[in-house]
Amino acid sequence: MGSLYSLQKKQPMLTVYAPAKVNLVLEVLGRHDDYHQLSSIVQTIDLCDILNFNPDKEISLECDEPSLEYNNLVIEAANILKKSTGSSLGVKMTLLKRIPWGTGLGGGSSDAAATLLALNELWELRFSLHELAHIASRLGSDVPFFVYKGTALVEGKGEKVTPLTSLSSTWFVLLLPSLIKIPNKTKQMYNKLDSSHFTGGQFVQTALSVLTRGDPIAPALMFNVFQKPAFDFFPELDEYARTFQKAGSSTIHLAGSGPCLFSSFSEEKKANEVYSCLKEQGMECYKASSIP
Repeated sequence: MGSLYSLQKKQPMLTVYAPAKVNLVLEVLGRHDDYHQLSSIVQTIDLCDILNFNPDKEISLECDEPSLEYNNLVIEAANILKKSTGSSLGVKMTLLKRIPWGTGLGGGSSDAAATLLALNELWELRFSLHELAHIASRLGSDVPFFVYKGTALVEGKGEKVTPLTSLSSTWFVLLLPSLIKIPNKTKQMYNKLDSSHFTGGQFVQTALSVLTRGDPIAPALMFNVFQKPAFDFFPELDEYARTFQKAGSSTIHLAGSGPCLFSSFSEEKKANEVYSCLKEQGMECYKASSIP
């Protein structure tokens, strides 16, 4: 497949892989101007959507998940880029969904960022990553991170992205609970936060000190502000967490605002064992690894 991040130019089509992410640490420091102030260490993983781009007269999107063809951030990203440059160009886009949507893995945001990167290439716009990230901030709090990918510190409303030294090889097992998709789920989860959930950035600082030494972030150092609110919002998560533990995972985390659960492993063999155990029970699960 080659590099997950490289643009594979097969004239006249351009193909981009849009990776999922996990928040290794996710804190909310408070609210300012009606926005939650974030501090998070985010990592891309090799579970990817695939997007194809063909030059066309108009902007259009086809998706193998038809319900996602409307109000999609991919269309919004293309339109914002076109309007901001005054371009008269169009593009026919196809999106192959491989990242489960609405689960906290950032698939929609990653697709939007991939669209900005691809059209910057296809339309020969010559924007820098910094300029694309600024445009991406208009699309959502996770989108700027996906312009850079890898391991990064994300702050503010999500618009402040500081690339970090790549995480040492880490494997993740993702467990997707069989729950009804909740419209505007992320917004609902943020609405459930109050001052009792806010922290002072200490979890991120501890993790940063570990990364600076070149060490992996141990599961015990991971933190997610949404852990308790999500388990209250989705009471079924308790049973899924117990199943995860019985499969051999000692520490279980929430992905983003959920409801996907994940465990991290420094050894691929252990990740394989847990993944296989969950798979044998008929669970929807994935094994992925960190990617720079």
